[in-house]
Amino acid sequence: MSETELTSALVILFAAIFTNNIVLTNFLGLCSFLSVSREIKSSVGLGAAVAFVTTFTAAINWLIYHHLLVPLDLVYLRFVIFIVIIAGFVQFAEIAIERFAPALYHALGIFLPLITVNCAVLGISLFMVIREYGLLETVAYGLGGGLGFLVGIVLLAALRWRIRRSRVPAALQGAGIAVILSGIMALAFVGFSGMLTIN
Repeated sequence: MSETELTSALVILFAAIFTNNIVLTNFLGLCSFLSVSREIKSSVGLGAAVAFVTTFTAAINWLIYHHLLVPLDLVYLRFVIFIVIIAGFVQFAEIAIERFAPALYHALGIFLPLITVNCAVLGISLFMVIREYGLLETVAYGLGGGLGFLVGIVLLAALRWRIRRSRVPAALQGAGIAVILSGIMALAFVGFSGMLTIN
């Protein structure tokens, strides 16, 4: 591993968290982002589970794509294969959370198995193919994308908790104010755009 590869991976890691946040700048994975962000504890749990899944599935999907699908000229199967790998890891995460944190498992409810079809998780695997990342860059992007999701959902949960006792008009309570807060957060994250960029 050269110094250039390591530097590139670190830039990708930090850019995926802040300047190219998967949920706040690419707007992927908004359904679970808005729904689970009502409570900070469940937001941390879902964000950590997404970070776990994105890191490992991005790496495995990279290996399968470059060492199996490309040599056998089966690239057209990448969507199916990527989703199968993601589903397997989500199942593993679900079993682990149910075993070691049953309260969190019940708090996440249906949104934990829905990580399988979370477009942010699949988007990370597809972006690594489109951007032609190496393995180290892919792992950095998977980890950064997951941590970016974690940062975003925890910030939104904290903001929603903070305004819980505020005078929010009845028409904006619940999902309405969550969408407005998400938009303001997205503007803040887009403000970082000139600092680090990834292609």
